[in-house]
Amino acid sequence: MSTNEYVSTLEIPEGISVTADDKTIAVKGKLGTVKKDFTKLPAFLTIEKNIVKIQPYGRRRKDFAISKTAKSIITNMIKGVQNGYKYKMKVVFAHFPMTVKVKDGKVYVENFFGERKARISKIVGDSTKVTIEGDDIIISGPNLEDVSQTAANIELSTRVKNKDQRVFLDGIYVYSRE
Repeated sequence: MSTNEYVSTLEIPEGISVTADDKTIAVKGKLGTVKKDFTKLPAFLTIEKNIVKIQPYGRRRKDFAISKTAKSIITNMIKGVQNGYKYKMKVVFAHFPMTVKVKDGKVYVENFFGERKARISKIVGDSTKVTIEGDDIIISGPNLEDVSQTAANIELSTRVKNKDQRVFLDGIYVYSRE
């Protein structure tokens, strides 16, 4: 096999700038900047004109898979600074009405199953925004990892334990990913 078969290339669209400092990739677009550290990636990352090249150190199947994974991560970063990511969550309760508040980089879920103490979940990332519209929670931002981890933190904070989950359906659940 030739060397070019193992190299993954990615074309950078107009209006997007991609810079590499050592093994940290920064993608800048209209919605902001997303940075990702690739120091543990066993591959060479180079940027020439408007093409990102990812060449793995080895020539095994695993090395090729790693380069494809890095390519998809950079593609997600480019999509994020172009269009952004949005997760929609629904607040579901049967008896005790839950209230959700956002304060100081945290989401507070109050009155979950009538509990006195609020359940707290962390908002990941500086550019991730959480808004509450009625029974919906909308999480948006340019970084897919931060947006999805924030949604997971909120969903896990309202997890029902030691009860039948088919009966006790209270919680906050993701219903849309855009």
